[in-house]
Amino acid sequence: METEIPAMLRAREQLLPERFTFHSSRMRMKSVTKEELMAMDRDSDRCALELSDARMDAMGYACLVAIMSMGKGYHRESQRRLHEVTVANGAPTPVITSAGALVEGLQAIGARRVAIIAPYMKPLTQLVIAYIENEGIEVIDSVSLEIHDNLAVGARDPKAPAELWKQLNVKGADAIVASACVQMPSLAAVPMIEAASGLPVVSSAVCTTYAILKSLWLERRVPNAGALLSGRY
Repeated sequence: METEIPAMLRAREQLLPERFTFHSSRMRMKSVTKEELMAMDRDSDRCALELSDARMDAMGYACLVAIMSMGKGYHRESQRRLHEVTVANGAPTPVITSAGALVEGLQAIGARRVAIIAPYMKPLTQLVIAYIENEGIEVIDSVSLEIHDNLAVGARDPKAPAELWKQLNVKGADAIVASACVQMPSLAAVPMIEAASGLPVVSSAVCTTYAILKSLWLERRVPNAGALLSGRY
């Protein structure tokens, strides 16, 4: 979130007039386990409150699996609750979750069947798959890298998904998710996979950027960030 979303919005600034600043409040999480994810989510109210002091125009909750591990459809509850935190602080702010944004982004391009790449241990990937399918999008295949260390996830080569996607069965897929995790870099790989596969390619970070721009009523166009941010949606 803190690397790829600023990179996308900086690239957008080369084409369009809006300018952005980036601010963060952090929830602790070292190992990507269900227990740590639950503790992380409990900390999200504090983060929303702290950021609302600075009067943000939009907030993004950066951990997809923290939301999806809390139960199907939980992004709606989280977004509502965190928005209410900002309202109570006198600074009503739209709140986006990367979990909800991934679903929204796939729906925006009309994807009903997808294949995904995830860094998670397989049980967590299955939670993600079940969550996405509960939103009416079938996951026809997935790759789980089974990395439990959160720092190791963030340290991966952003071009790595350009090779990993070849392990997926994409026959009948409407789109590919290059990274179902905002912590795992993939932005550099998105246009590469699109060129090689002929399919639209998104990531959690790409979809979160789309949702942020939509919430601000701005044109959803970013160069070299894939079909979703081409300006067509």
